[in-house]
Amino acid sequence: MMRKEHFYNVEMNWIGNIGTGTSSYSAYKRDFDISGTDKPTIPGSSDPAFRGDKRRYNPEELLVASLSACHMLWYLHLCAEAGVVVLKYEENASGVMQETEDGSGFFRDVTLNPVVTVSETSMIETAIDLHKKANEMCYIAKSCNFPVHHKPTIGI
Repeated sequence: MMRKEHFYNVEMNWIGNIGTGTSSYSAYKRDFDISGTDKPTIPGSSDPAFRGDKRRYNPEELLVASLSACHMLWYLHLCAEAGVVVLKYEENASGVMQETEDGSGFFRDVTLNPVVTVSETSMIETAIDLHKKANEMCYIAKSCNFPVHHKPTIGI
């Protein structure tokens, strides 16, 4: 069986040179722009704890957002197949990154907290169960070396 491969390309443009480049740790901004063909630009920076701009998305937030979005898209797909009618899906995801002694770090875990509204009470049990399957199917969650927890709330 031939396996399908999908390729993803983005452009990364560092815009933080404020005159002297990286001549010292405090001599530059961490700002960057992520873009792609015919897509809006995503403003990025490092976490404010690492001299970044709090008004721009940092890579850690983008990782949590990617997990959240991938889970949601798989979940909606699985619900549609199972006859669960989702009327609303909101998420408040959070991740914990732990710094190490050498200044690097790693994600310890991410918790997804989806709040889902379905059309009928009879769908609630299946709607809860499908979160586990969505996590098993999510490409991004399957690529992570840390746990992705789920604490769904389902209502009508």
